[in-house]
Amino acid sequence: MNYSKQTKFTDRLNTAAEAKAALIAKLKPKPTVTAAEPIDREAEREAKREELRLSRLAEKEKQRQARAEREEAARLAAAASEQAVLEAKRAERKERKSNEKMDAQARRAQRLSAYQGRGFSEGV
Repeated sequence: MNYSKQTKFTDRLNTAAEAKAALIAKLKPKPTVTAAEPIDREAEREAKREELRLSRLAEKEKQRQARAEREEAARLAAAASEQAVLEAKRAERKERKSNEKMDAQARRAQRLSAYQGRGFSEGV
């Protein structure tokens, strides 16, 4: 009986030792995987910065182009408006001169008819 009790105790000791060894092995740090080539974080940040700078430049250029197009459209609209005003003045001036000419012709015809009524002949 003594022998069987000892065996049981030894089995328990062995089992405890194995459990302790397994726990220690589980807690040991694992070897890290090292990259074949080191990662250059500064170069990555610089590349992102450059990409952002280029995208902002493109956006500014797009805004500048849109502003230039708006200014050109406004300039063309102003020129068209000015041209329309000039054409309206020109048409008004032509109409006024035409009316003045017709009035002058009517006065002349009236004058001639007054002379003819008095016995004057035309072309004397």
